[in-house]
Amino acid sequence: MVERADFLSSRRISVSQEGKTWTIRSERRTVQFDESTFGVCIHSGQTVWRMIGSQADDLTVGRNGSAASMALTAARSRHVSHYDTGSIGGLMIHLRDFVHPQFGSIDLELRLVIAMELGTEEILFHLIPTEQGAAVLDCRWPKMVDPACVDVTVVPNMQGVLIPKDFPQAVVQYDDRMYGRGFYMPWWGYQQGRAAAMTILETPVDASAKLEHPAGGPTQVTLKWLDQLGRLAYPRKVRFCAFDEGDYVTLAKRYRRHVIESGQFISLREKIARNPLVGRLLGSPVVHTGILYHMEPSSSYYNHEDPSKNHELVTFDQRAAELRKLASRGVDKAYVHLDGWGYRGYDNFHPDHMPPCEEAGGWEAMKRFADACDELNFLFAIHDQYRDYFHDGPAHDARHEVWEDANGKRHYETTWPGGAEGLLCSSLSPLAQARNHRALIDLGIRIRGAYLDVIAVVPPDQCFNPEHPVTRRECLANWAKCLGQVRAILGVVSSEEPCDWAIPHLDLVHHGPYPLVPNPGRGPANGIPVPLLNLVYHDAIMLPWSVNIDGKGGWGIPDGDSSVLHALMNAGMPYLSLEPSERELATVRTLCQIQEKLALQEMVSHQFLDDSRRRQRVAYADGTTITVDFDKDEYTIS
Repeated sequence: MVERADFLSSRRISVSQEGKTWTIRSERRTVQFDESTFGVCIHSGQTVWRMIGSQADDLTVGRNGSAASMALTAARSRHVSHYDTGSIGGLMIHLRDFVHPQFGSIDLELRLVIAMELGTEEILFHLIPTEQGAAVLDCRWPKMVDPACVDVTVVPNMQGVLIPKDFPQAVVQYDDRMYGRGFYMPWWGYQQGRAAAMTILETPVDASAKLEHPAGGPTQVTLKWLDQLGRLAYPRKVRFCAFDEGDYVTLAKRYRRHVIESGQFISLREKIARNPLVGRLLGSPVVHTGILYHMEPSSSYYNHEDPSKNHELVTFDQRAAELRKLASRGVDKAYVHLDGWGYRGYDNFHPDHMPPCEEAGGWEAMKRFADACDELNFLFAIHDQYRDYFHDGPAHDARHEVWEDANGKRHYETTWPGGAEGLLCSSLSPLAQARNHRALIDLGIRIRGAYLDVIAVVPPDQCFNPEHPVTRRECLANWAKCLGQVRAILGVVSSEEPCDWAIPHLDLVHHGPYPLVPNPGRGPANGIPVPLLNLVYHDAIMLPWSVNIDGKGGWGIPDGDSSVLHALMNAGMPYLSLEPSERELATVRTLCQIQEKLALQEMVSHQFLDDSRRRQRVAYADGTTITVDFDKDEYTIS
């Protein structure tokens, strides 16, 4: 039996001061804080992780319509005290009486907590604002880890990349909010020799990070907290985890534990138990096809040289005939993703794109298409959109658009086929989505799922419109409601990419590949690709992969790499064309068999087998290992 005194002493965290240096000490960790520079050093075993000190751009402060940058050390009153909640112990730094050359004295208080968690000995950083006469528009604290401490930076940029400190190629710079392509997941990490460490954002919704790596290095990742409707508004939290021995797999598995313990992880087994339709995705290829692609003259896609290409139509009945032909070749199940089924086709009129395309046969023809999918054992899902808000939609009203700032600035672009558009406030998205999907079901069209475009690839919006103000956190709740309604009304839930917040609500996505240079379409890898996302979430979400039978590369596939090997190594769903060659059919059947066997299994490890990094191996929880050789286009499964 453990005595109370022994129990408490074994979990004690001590705090001491020597001059301007404060020390937080546990059995395995030591944290030092320099009161004069705000520099932090974390000692873990034989490894030191050093965070740089205060800089001139720590804070952006707004007052009376003006904004200015300032350092945390601009606070003339700094009081450091011992902080202990019983679960964590460390320091609170109370900052007041800020002075700026332009603003003079600023009515602002900040409290910074640097503490160690009992048991884990992980380091917690809390930023607590008290905004009175001034508002904090952004804050860069805690500061970045000094690049001199880092041998390799680990970033969940899309599926994931490693960036060695002296990596010869420049990495495309990202200054991106969490839950975009820059950071699918709200963490990043470091390797130093045999040791590793990571930063986990525990309040990630109003946060961004900037990744920089010029050719030859160094690599820098800088955290920035963002305002919530014009103020910092609430406490922000970061967890720093250090490992005496570890690598990128260690970091991914620590984050997996974080999402499991926070209740965010919902496995595919749970999703199938909740909705048996999801089980039909196991072993199914994705057939992506469409009905009408219409380009408005204002769209960037409009073809001025050949106007006939601006309105391309295939009827519902023609598509149904193509699916029957595909089934006759031995495809006994599939997930069918249908674009362009709305009144004026793909990316037009949203969210008022009903009724179904009359040129393609309208309600009755769409119903026949859905019936054909059911007969063939194909899951039929529609492409849909409830963020892009097209100006020529029949119910468009500018008052329903997102205000990007308090002055009423609205988003405007003409990229997509429907031309001019803004952004629909997320507070209105669930109403429009439920209206449309219930109408389809009420008319007897047996749709089994929906793909809600963009919401799981763009960071959340905040809306300053006084009629319907929305924080980024509320935006995610609104989008989650849309995804929940898809499950309740239709069935299978999909969106664009596997951004961390959305994974509990999704069954599959369009893709979740690697970042390329200069964009995800085609090109060389943006860093060294590693499957960080799958190491965390493989058994929680199904990821389709492109299948380029006759060449290398593809959307999200680095130049020179086989898309088939990436699909196989990640045990992902393959795409299948409507008129595949026999070779494509055979390859897709193999990939479907592997996906069916491993989709519900955790990916437990990934490793490079030689210095070229062209030979790689992954292992799954059931004991299966898959080894691939990208130079020889070979694989083995054992």
